[in-house]
Amino acid sequence: MATLLVRNIDLLATFDDERREIADGAMLVRDNVVETVGTTAELAASGADEVLDLSGHVVMPGMVNTHHHMYQNLTRVMVQDDELLVWLKTLYPIWARLDDDAIRVSARVAMAELIHSGCTTSSDHLYILPNNCTLDATIMAARELGLRFHAARGAMSRGESQGGLPPDSCVENEDAILKDAERLIGAYHDNSRHSMSRIILAPCSPFSVTPDLMRNAAALARRHPGVNLHSHLAEELFEEKYCHEIYGMRPVEFAESVGWLGNDVWFAHSIFMTSAEIDRFAETGTGVAHCPSANMRCGQGIAKIREMLDKGVKVGLGVDGSASNDTSNMFMEARLALMLQRVAPHHYLSEKPGGRGGFGGTPSALSAREALEMATRGGAALLGRDDIGHLAPGMSADFIAVKRDQIGLSGTQRDPLAALVLCGPFKVDYSYINGREIIGKGLFRAFDVEAALAEHAATMDRVYEQ
Repeated sequence: MATLLVRNIDLLATFDDERREIADGAMLVRDNVVETVGTTAELAASGADEVLDLSGHVVMPGMVNTHHHMYQNLTRVMVQDDELLVWLKTLYPIWARLDDDAIRVSARVAMAELIHSGCTTSSDHLYILPNNCTLDATIMAARELGLRFHAARGAMSRGESQGGLPPDSCVENEDAILKDAERLIGAYHDNSRHSMSRIILAPCSPFSVTPDLMRNAAALARRHPGVNLHSHLAEELFEEKYCHEIYGMRPVEFAESVGWLGNDVWFAHSIFMTSAEIDRFAETGTGVAHCPSANMRCGQGIAKIREMLDKGVKVGLGVDGSASNDTSNMFMEARLALMLQRVAPHHYLSEKPGGRGGFGGTPSALSAREALEMATRGGAALLGRDDIGHLAPGMSADFIAVKRDQIGLSGTQRDPLAALVLCGPFKVDYSYINGREIIGKGLFRAFDVEAALAEHAATMDRVYEQ
């Protein structure tokens, strides 16, 4: 097996169990696994097959994106000033025109954007599959780019005629959904350590599927080790009203009633939750994908992330769809997560010693390192991974490097790691995924960005012209 020595790293932020930050750091990678982490002096005699000098760089684990809708980069900057209900009803008819090629093209661009912003593992929640659309197209795109990928087989089965929100043209038959999910698990799910491909079952939301689909999807997932569950929950007040009117309960209570709380479940957003519901998430191991950009863009509200973290809820970051965020940048998501918690009216914090009280913000609500930890270890925990999210012996060789000698990082010598959040967002200069160099010196090694953008533009025009 080939070995790679990465040395002379200005600062190596491991995010390991001791949270070591190593000056003049070094790593020895054997094939696709980290073998040793230490200083350059300690690893000098390693005799590696290849040496990468990262003088002048900050290195950290690759970030983990836990919620996305990649196809939405075909409909960016639309419905800019309306609430989510109007946003959805406007975009559903356009998304109903998608085909498998559009899914493939949009996924390639989304993945490239993510990788350039420091992401090395991503999930994608594909919940609308009209015409001949499949998850296979996104999985093939991930293999092409070299992204570690968790493909979420989303679904909508309750159309307007059945009391749901999406138009009937966007929904599927529930038996067909479950049959396709079983096919995908058999074809692509790899639960081994350092796996590059896993499948998630992900009915879209309480207002777009039936309770039966939620129960049956959970039962199917739990027959296959490592197949986790994902959905939207407590994202909007209209969802809360819908659950009250249709099910006679709050969204979290509904989720529990269909078997959707547990260590193998995480939800996107989870903004409108009580402290008791946060406690229940902590007790059951249920996780949350925090998507600050989309929540701000759509004027939805501020998730109680500080309270969740303090109570032991697993929290990761997600960029959400490129039509509700309009970008796929993990550094930006970490930065906005930090900023948003600091301006939130933390009644929970106001009751603690030193709390400010009232409706004011709290500058200590979330630190830069906590934001980056959500983007790394937090995301790995949501996806059920113990092999990514930090750099230590035996971990997957997924790491990124950012060059310090650039205008946006000038004057940050005091804390170059925090600078990646406080001064961002940035693009990475190096990205290694599963031990393979994907980006080197700021450029993709084996992906034609210009050709991908041209294909994307043509596809967008074709979808709109239908």
